[in-house]
Amino acid sequence: MAVAEGYVPVDGHRVWYRRVGDGPGTPLLTLHGGPGASHDYLEPLAALGDDRPVIFFDQLGGGRSDRPGDPSLWRIDRFCDEVDQVRDALGLHRVHLLGQSWGGWLAVEYMLTRPHGIAGLVLASTSASIPQFVAEAERLKAALPPETYATMRRHETAGDLNHPDYLAAVDLFYRRHLCRLDPWPDSLKRGGEELAVSQVYAVMNGPNEFTVTGNLKDWDRIDRLGEIDAPTLITVGRYDEVTPACAQTLHDGIAGSRLVVFEKSAHCAHLEEEEEYLRVLRGFLAELDRRSS
Repeated sequence: MAVAEGYVPVDGHRVWYRRVGDGPGTPLLTLHGGPGASHDYLEPLAALGDDRPVIFFDQLGGGRSDRPGDPSLWRIDRFCDEVDQVRDALGLHRVHLLGQSWGGWLAVEYMLTRPHGIAGLVLASTSASIPQFVAEAERLKAALPPETYATMRRHETAGDLNHPDYLAAVDLFYRRHLCRLDPWPDSLKRGGEELAVSQVYAVMNGPNEFTVTGNLKDWDRIDRLGEIDAPTLITVGRYDEVTPACAQTLHDGIAGSRLVVFEKSAHCAHLEEEEEYLRVLRGFLAELDRRSS
């Protein structure tokens, strides 16, 4: 498959991109998780390049892109502007948009700016509300073995989030609700290492998944989901840390949306059930392309 990569200018900095495939379908632009991670763990989606160009990019502050040390840059509205700048630079006038995890929050916020040329939307393992996600994550934590949950609560209350016992408890949660593969793919491990040292993540999210103290903590767009009018596919893992309840809220709020639950997956269905995920995604995008032809 054809592959092209390089950099585009964003807010005076460089953002890295890769374009895979030259199929005739409408291009697919992907928004990775984090915030502050990289595109690497989404690379299985490159298999769709036979059907259509698939565009990955590392959002400013992570991966192969520039990492300016200015915390004022790490705001969801600026990341929406970044999506527009990447689209303009790469000539992506008509695209399908896929956002996974934080990338889904970004996709929802971006759609509320009423962008032109979005042929279809895929919201993968994400939500319309950080408070809802935090509440659901707390529910999943409470379902862990009692001693594990007590350990997490004790160290979170003390603010000791680097204690070995706490990190072991978090690892158990992640093995249940982030990715159920054993071992984890290297691409996923690399992303986790990035977040541990990411200024973007610290400013926007906070110290970890369960302690959301950053500028996203009150983000909630449930009441505005009705403004999204692009054909929308919502995907979620049965054991997802951003739970099926969060996906149902998206489904209820976006008219005509389609919801698919991957029964063997946690937060990374595109890795955990790769073949089935690609089948579902390929079919959804092809259906939209046929409708518009």
